[in-house]
Amino acid sequence: MTEPLRVLVVGCGNMGRSHALAYQQLDDFALCGLVARGESKQRLNATLATPVPLFDELKTAIAETQPDAVCIATWPDSHETLALTALAAGCHVFIEKPLATTVTGAKRLVATAQLAGKKLMVGYILRHHPAWQQFIARAQTLGKPLVMRMNLNQQSDGSAWQTHRQLMRALSPIVDCGVHYLDVMCQMTQAEPLSVSAIGARLSDEIGTGQYNYGQLQVRFSDGSVGWYEAGWGPMMSQTAFFIKDVIGPRGSVSIVAREAGGEGQSANVEAHTRTESLRVHTATLDDQGCFARQDEWITNEDEPDHDALCVRQQAYFARAIHEDINLLTHQQQAIDSLAVVLAADRAVREQRTVWLNGDNHHEVNG
Repeated sequence: MTEPLRVLVVGCGNMGRSHALAYQQLDDFALCGLVARGESKQRLNATLATPVPLFDELKTAIAETQPDAVCIATWPDSHETLALTALAAGCHVFIEKPLATTVTGAKRLVATAQLAGKKLMVGYILRHHPAWQQFIARAQTLGKPLVMRMNLNQQSDGSAWQTHRQLMRALSPIVDCGVHYLDVMCQMTQAEPLSVSAIGARLSDEIGTGQYNYGQLQVRFSDGSVGWYEAGWGPMMSQTAFFIKDVIGPRGSVSIVAREAGGEGQSANVEAHTRTESLRVHTATLDDQGCFARQDEWITNEDEPDHDALCVRQQAYFARAIHEDINLLTHQQQAIDSLAVVLAADRAVREQRTVWLNGDNHHEVNG
């Protein structure tokens, strides 16, 4: 058996906690330290089965622990700098989404990882969820074009609203959350996104004057498919219809029906964001009388993994990618592509226009 990979976790909030717990469950890894500026690292360390050294700064932690890998779970605007530091030190990198806050920065990270010969994996947690994998596979049987409707609005107060305000210092909700669902749409269509339009509104005086906490984007694909995604954060958000994951094609539709996760009081519950509970599959075929030939099929996901279990799956794949030298270039390019769409949507909100993504106009999303 190979020696476990020594790994540092940078950022000890919700995602950093989940990844640290995953590393301590997997024989492939040996957690060798936690890095954070504040007291979150002490709180997380107290919950670990085996406490680890604590550090305020990544360069010091790398020098003292000599890790093989670094997990970055910090605020989005620090991702690029921290990942470049880790790659420069010869470490593999697992990085929470988004890869960076600009397309140029994301491309820089991918190029640096390729030159360094190190693995760079982005935390697209839904890619490791068996029910979401089935949701995507079923969508691909519906014919073309697809109509994809998705949202994740979050009614937040207390610490959740504080977290959202902090996130909005760097990114709007449709950028921060949207990369997950644009990635899903791109997998469903297997087509090139062509253009994106978007609207947004600033619903709180507690965020910067240049930021908005509600947004909706509309994206067009080269195969004729269309998709919309909606995201809003804050104490004013409605609990009604905040969780929609629905795909329609010429042959029918498939929907995630999460009665509990999509129920009252769940919109800001991170645990609920990855849950599916059941899929409803509708077939458009009509019989000789013009009525539906089949009843809707219900697929119940009784044993779906929870949020922490999904993080274990992600980190197990990260270990495999390192040990088996799995080529992650397609994964990285798809992370760049989904980021390009949501950043274009952000530009569409601010400039009140449609942004084209292909051909000579692609430079518009590279800021």
